[in-house]
Amino acid sequence: MTSTDGAPPAQSTPTALWRGGWYRFARHLPSPNYGQRPFATRVDLVVLHSISLPPGAYGGNAVQRLFTNQLDWDEHPYYKTIEGIQVSSHFYIQRTGELWQFVSCENRAWHAGVSHYRGRANCNDDSIGIELEGLEGEHFAAAQYETLACLGAALLQGFPIQHIAGHEDVAPGRKLDPGAGFDWTRLRQALSCGPQVLPVRTRSP
Repeated sequence: MTSTDGAPPAQSTPTALWRGGWYRFARHLPSPNYGQRPFATRVDLVVLHSISLPPGAYGGNAVQRLFTNQLDWDEHPYYKTIEGIQVSSHFYIQRTGELWQFVSCENRAWHAGVSHYRGRANCNDDSIGIELEGLEGEHFAAAQYETLACLGAALLQGFPIQHIAGHEDVAPGRKLDPGAGFDWTRLRQALSCGPQVLPVRTRSP
């Protein structure tokens, strides 16, 4: 995968993997839906989500259009239920494993909403959001885990990540994604990280 045009100029020293918060091995499609992080924010959380538009339909570019405010609300009845919403995520991994980036990791994407985790509220402020093409509770594709493992390793190298959680963990009772179909053990093994990095509910006794 190679970057497309539209990535902003570097805001920090370029590395082999990162340039101004943009990951080298992602397709870049900048979203207008982002903001600045609070001053001196420590970005130490990754939040995993699942998404498909309409729900349960895979393929196409509806998610990309949603994150860039280009979705036609009249295209499908479900879209009318979310009409006008402005959201984004830093990353989106399709079923094929293709990786997209919409917001620099140096900036605040709009993915978590009202949230609280590890004693802090407003998880958008200090987290990186990753959307997986899928439906909450269902299984994800092997290609997605492969891409997620590579991206996760790059995030652990480039940022002081201490926690990886699901949307359901940072917004319990309000969100259910990525759901029971996501294999947390597989992710932990791929990243060679300790169980303390993952949500408490995923840890073996």
